[in-house]
Amino acid sequence: MTTQLPETIDAASVADWSDDVDVVVVGFGIAGGCAAVSAAAAGARVLVLERAAAAGGTTSMAGGHFYLGGGTAVQQATGHEDSADEMYKYLVAVSQEPELDKIRAYCDGSVEHFNWLEDLGFQFERSYYPEKAVIQPNTEGLMFTGNEKVWPYKDEAKPAPRGHKVPVPGDTGGAGMVVDLLVKRAADLGVQIRYETGASALVVERDAVVGVGWKHFNDSGVIRAKAVVIAAGGFVMNPEMVAELTPKLAEKPFVLGNSYDDGLGIRLGESAGGATKHMDQIFITAPVYPPSILLTGIIVNKLGHRFVTEDSYHSRTSGFVMDQPDSAAYLIVDEAHMERPMFPLIKFIDGWETVDEMESALGIPQGNLVATLDRYNEHAARGEDPDFHKQPEFLAAQDTGPWAAFDLSLGHAMYSGFTVGGLATTVDGEVRRADDSVIPGLYAAGACASNIAQDGKGYASGTQLGEGSFFGRRAGTHAAQQKA
Repeated sequence: MTTQLPETIDAASVADWSDDVDVVVVGFGIAGGCAAVSAAAAGARVLVLERAAAAGGTTSMAGGHFYLGGGTAVQQATGHEDSADEMYKYLVAVSQEPELDKIRAYCDGSVEHFNWLEDLGFQFERSYYPEKAVIQPNTEGLMFTGNEKVWPYKDEAKPAPRGHKVPVPGDTGGAGMVVDLLVKRAADLGVQIRYETGASALVVERDAVVGVGWKHFNDSGVIRAKAVVIAAGGFVMNPEMVAELTPKLAEKPFVLGNSYDDGLGIRLGESAGGATKHMDQIFITAPVYPPSILLTGIIVNKLGHRFVTEDSYHSRTSGFVMDQPDSAAYLIVDEAHMERPMFPLIKFIDGWETVDEMESALGIPQGNLVATLDRYNEHAARGEDPDFHKQPEFLAAQDTGPWAAFDLSLGHAMYSGFTVGGLATTVDGEVRRADDSVIPGLYAAGACASNIAQDGKGYASGTQLGEGSFFGRRAGTHAAQQKA
């Protein structure tokens, strides 16, 4: 693996082009697939280069959440009122540096995009899963997958569930069904797909990208194109890039990605002058729920202080754990609220007859945990949480001994994660330079572009598939309009 940028190819030096097409798409995951079919639907001759032996990329490993709202058919059928404006207010509120034009387009186009996805040949089930979970266990079409009901966001936008799951049971692989439908649609539209063929370099002519070099085992060549769309994933599988840019991920053995998430797409974009954003940000998580009763407890750092509202979406909680001294934290519950996690990603430490004993065993400064728990219990008994405004359904005094502690610390809990940084782009997927000008002929979408997902604290399940498919479509449509 490397962090070096590939060399570009000067178009003037190419003696023989292997192909001449309108649009080349690099990668066939959700973003590349949507870009390819959208470009072809707009009349372009499209060629896809896919390094793997089959389409799908990391999308095929995903559970199948699409973050969509504004009044989709599933929201309407299950009685959940939503609007593009409320969705917009929420996404702006949770973003580090909100790109307002992108969020506006995504929210305003969300219902149309929902319909476009279903037109591929499936239906989201018109049903709602009400529990606090990581993903629906069965085929329910809708659940809350972010921090919509969590303070402070619940006061900034009207909460609505927007996690639309494809009708496949379980928590992995559901999105592969959408990829299969995209492959079928691509075939119907005459898109060429070359498997086991990787992009090796971008071809440049003055300040524009006019093609791409490729490699297929021992064969190689250069394709001329009016536009290139990079949709080749993130960089979580590149140990050098991870260690340099996102060191917290480097400390953990579990990463969510496929072997080709090595950052090559991002580095290809950089080689032509593309700027990047949020490259130091990650989605990292070790969910403490289900069961949701555990969220009635308190999460404290090694000093015995609370630092996040416990009913947060799991990657928001985990993101705040990363910020604590030594990235260490503990979940404390009493006997009345103690259940073992359904997916034991956090480590059960022990139980103690008194809070003082627990405090001492955990190495928390004397008196701190006792004071924190006393304050929490006093207010929780009145249905209040003045410090973090936890939702009433998760508020309960932890005053029935013995008490148990779970370890949420990095290196102890089973964290997994992926990168969210990528190439800077316009609302239509055009890759930007550092001065915000666009590179003619170059586009990026999916996990190698920076759009809605900017960090783990503001993330909601379904953002990657949602924005990858949405902005993939926009990139493909815009790329098809390029003139050589």
